[in-house]
Amino acid sequence: MERFFRLKEYGTTVSTEIMAGLTTFFAMSYILFVNPSILGAAGMPTKAVFLATIIASVISTTFMGLFANVPYALAPGMGLNAFFTYTVVFGLGFSWQEALAMVFLCGLFNIFITVTKVRKSIIKAIPVSLQHAIGGGIGVFVAYLGFKNANIIDFSLSAGNIVSINGAAPDAADLSNGVQSIAANGGVVPAISTFTDPVVLLAIIGLLLTAVLVIKNVRGAILIGIVVTTLLGIPMGVVDLSTISFSSHMGDAFGELGTTFLAAFDGMKSLFSNSSRLPLVLMTIFAFSLSDTFDTLGTFIGTGRRTGIFSAEDEAALENSSGFSSKMDRALFADAIGTSIGALFGTSNTTTYVESAAGIAEGGRTGLTAVSTAVCFLLSILLLPLVGIVPAAATAPALIIVGVMMVSSFLDVDWSNFEDALPAFFAAFFMSLCYSISYGIAAAFIFYCLVKIVKRQTKEIHPILWAATAMFILNFIILAII
Repeated sequence: MERFFRLKEYGTTVSTEIMAGLTTFFAMSYILFVNPSILGAAGMPTKAVFLATIIASVISTTFMGLFANVPYALAPGMGLNAFFTYTVVFGLGFSWQEALAMVFLCGLFNIFITVTKVRKSIIKAIPVSLQHAIGGGIGVFVAYLGFKNANIIDFSLSAGNIVSINGAAPDAADLSNGVQSIAANGGVVPAISTFTDPVVLLAIIGLLLTAVLVIKNVRGAILIGIVVTTLLGIPMGVVDLSTISFSSHMGDAFGELGTTFLAAFDGMKSLFSNSSRLPLVLMTIFAFSLSDTFDTLGTFIGTGRRTGIFSAEDEAALENSSGFSSKMDRALFADAIGTSIGALFGTSNTTTYVESAAGIAEGGRTGLTAVSTAVCFLLSILLLPLVGIVPAAATAPALIIVGVMMVSSFLDVDWSNFEDALPAFFAAFFMSLCYSISYGIAAAFIFYCLVKIVKRQTKEIHPILWAATAMFILNFIILAII
């Protein structure tokens, strides 16, 4: 073990690495409960998603530790799972099988750009200010999703603004099966809840509790918040313990896994059957890849530079070499592999977690930390029977707190410079209020290009950015026509 992970070379020990791995696990284990909640909304079986989350995390994190020898853990990414459900499935109308197919293709694309010099062009194409703006915008979206899921925000709508009911004009709508959907062209007014609903009260309690734990720097604060909030929901009548059954849950879960395993290939058959959707499909895959790639790079560079895990030579090799000539190359390859593996089992993009910084802060420096985290994820299969009783009121505070953490990316945006502030603002505005991460990315790109055109600095716009912006605009035109 000493020789394989080179522990002495990195100034660490077996006990330090294992403790760091445990710390990383507790910092990111909230995803075990949050991911099934979010992907389940897209129609996916939640128990299968729970298992897929574990399998993807175990395989990709182990590969990261053994192949790249770095202390980073992977799991289905926050923001990316929300993009999967609320933008790709709900907003764009793809099935969850088709969305999994796009995640799988995104993983293959990321593998390709990792082993070739194409990644150099893509990394340089997106200005740093836009990278931070997109990261912060996703944070706003995730937090908004938490408030919505907890019913902390109520919405009222005036009748005069209703455009359609169940897809038809209000006076011609078929209400025989109730109201499934209402579309409006404005007049929707958000307001804070009256706090009479036990679910809302439980979510508020969970939010306050989780915030206090995070402020106190308690290890596993978000997971503890989910667990304690769920327990508090029992006497409040929000949680029903009668649904717990260890034997049936295990059997059902592995049976459900057969539904999601390789479902990406089923989605692939219908994904490209309609040529008119091709620009939309390509744009969505690009949006998946963009968010995944820069989330990972930000995590590696932000934590690795301070601790010496990645040297300046590693960062330089990222741009100037191909193959696996540096530790950064190998880590990026492990991250890309994780996305495709996760899609095969039935989950959204698997990505490197910034919560790995918690384990690094505990002294984790090698792949043994990652392997230790992977073992913890494997053992967490025992928590499966509890997944079904965790209410949205318990996971919503986790979404809000994670969103707050992700918004910190805005710190690196120069808000005093209107040219940087404009794209950043529209990234966050469109992601949250349009309920679409891809629309936020599109708005950021479009307004960035607008700024450069007006300033007569078009030479600063990379051809890849031009192409991506053109694809987004083309997609809007197609949506308007159809």
